[in-house]
Amino acid sequence: MSDPPVTPDGRYIVVRGRLWRRSNPNLPEPERARHVAALMDARRRVGHARRSGRIEDLRDARAAVDAAKRALGERGPVWWTDGAPDLNRHMARTTIYADWFAAL
Repeated sequence: MSDPPVTPDGRYIVVRGRLWRRSNPNLPEPERARHVAALMDARRRVGHARRSGRIEDLRDARAAVDAAKRALGERGPVWWTDGAPDLNRHMARTTIYADWFAAL
């Protein structure tokens, strides 16, 4: 399995034609690693909560996923500073990346 394409500016990956915001590349490695570990733990908790059917645990686990993704810069305020809009979850073919995406 190959890595998904990354937009030329490094802000997004493309999965099934949709843009997904990448983690902030300016995070120090120890901080990034800590947030990734928290994200993986939270995702495991989501799975356990789903299997157990415990709604409160599922809600807490999903909140932990969201917190980790925000800490990584994948959600919440954008990590770039040039004023470009956030195109997270947009179809690449309908964005400023359309020509780049069509050429892949």
